[in-house]
Amino acid sequence: MKYCVLIIDGAAGWALQERGGKTSLELAHIPNLDAMAQGGVVGLVRTVPEGMEPSSACACMSVLGYDPKVYYRGRSAIEAKSMGIPIADDEVVFRCNLVAVRDDKMWSYSSGHIGTDEANALVTALNEKLGSDEVHFYPGVRYRHICKIKGGEDALLATCTPPHDIPDKPIADFLPQGSGSDLLRDLMERSKAVLQGHPVNLERQARGDIPATMIWLFWGSGRIPEMPPFKQVYGLGSAMTSGVDLLRGLARMAGMSVLDISGVTDGLDNDYAAQAVGALKALEKYDLVAIHIEAPDEAAHAGSIDDKVEAIQMVDKEVVSRICSWNPDKLRVLVLPDHPTPIKIQTHTDEPVPFVLWGSGFTSNGAKGFNETEAKSAGIFIEEGYNIITKLMRL
Repeated sequence: MKYCVLIIDGAAGWALQERGGKTSLELAHIPNLDAMAQGGVVGLVRTVPEGMEPSSACACMSVLGYDPKVYYRGRSAIEAKSMGIPIADDEVVFRCNLVAVRDDKMWSYSSGHIGTDEANALVTALNEKLGSDEVHFYPGVRYRHICKIKGGEDALLATCTPPHDIPDKPIADFLPQGSGSDLLRDLMERSKAVLQGHPVNLERQARGDIPATMIWLFWGSGRIPEMPPFKQVYGLGSAMTSGVDLLRGLARMAGMSVLDISGVTDGLDNDYAAQAVGALKALEKYDLVAIHIEAPDEAAHAGSIDDKVEAIQMVDKEVVSRICSWNPDKLRVLVLPDHPTPIKIQTHTDEPVPFVLWGSGFTSNGAKGFNETEAKSAGIFIEEGYNIITKLMRL
């Protein structure tokens, strides 16, 4: 038997009054997902334990079969793992976004989704001007980077707010606060002078693109606990494909192989077809392949209903259709968002998400489609999200 886990990041959400009270999943034309739901087991699963942050790191850890209450210690360290950044006992790491602030308000949490090459040039400049034996900046993908601080354990006590939580809000109200925040605020303030007038930003402004005006530090963490390998726990060889460092980091923590598929990105420009073909090809070698698609979440953070719906439809058309065409007698599939990202608030929530289990051995429990309403009506609820992987394997 082969297994596939499809994570449609942030696809769930709230009813949109401006679109007739429907959610993005209900608005989307998703005939393949709906057919899966009609032929499989549909329900709700809580991927984020109550009281924990509704991040993709926490939620996707659950989806992969690991209890976040045991293994989750912060998102940035997982991303550092993906990037091969070692973290010593006296070191901490923070996510370092390149952001754009205008009129003292958060203009763009992603500097207009700056490209990776441009972003890396800016991070190199930050390292040259602000880096030291104690502080080092590591370039990541697009706007997402890492800042490592030696002897900065106190900074972990600071209260930090993700920039995507504060669109168009005054940043003064959301800068790092409390114990340990001074160092973070100082680095953020000094980054402005480094980025202002940098050739990359001058070129972006000349093209009419949003420049990166400062860094934003958040999601601090220290070293993370070792997770037992997925094969050791579940007896399956496994691999992951994703366009973001976070999921690649989680895969490496779980001893999963990371697939290098050309064209896989974190946005609407993702080559969905190539990602699906590469993942299904990998089933010739591995027992289980996880496919993570970031685009719906990015669209929701940007507040775009149309882009979120389009991303969900592209997943259905290019990815789910190919999964469905694989031999259903030899395949079991789990499809779900990791968490909701409601358009109204443009950030994550910890509410349960819809799931469908489809393929060999699964029969319909009466759902008519894949969306929040049908999942609630199905009457199946999995409280401990990390157990859903065993439902897929029917252990």
